[in-house]
Amino acid sequence: MSLDRVKQAAKLTIGTKQATKTVEQGKAVEVFIAKDADPRITIKIVNLCRSMGVTITYVESMNTLGKACGIEVGAAMAAVVNE
Repeated sequence: MSLDRVKQAAKLTIGTKQATKTVEQGKAVEVFIAKDADPRITIKIVNLCRSMGVTITYVESMNTLGKACGIEVGAAMAAVVNE
């Protein structure tokens, strides 16, 4: 399952601001976006990922993504960082 990559990632940036910054800096390998996150928030990162050639993987929910990231709250998005 795709969330295994989140769990196994050496470094993650969690949340909209951090994930966006990681993509802008060219450090993101893959971005995970929750399907139930607000589209007004996700549209910017989707377009950014497409223009930067970063893989986008959609996950079922913010709760699922948050748990995979090891946090107690939901996460709209998370980026796997290339070290």
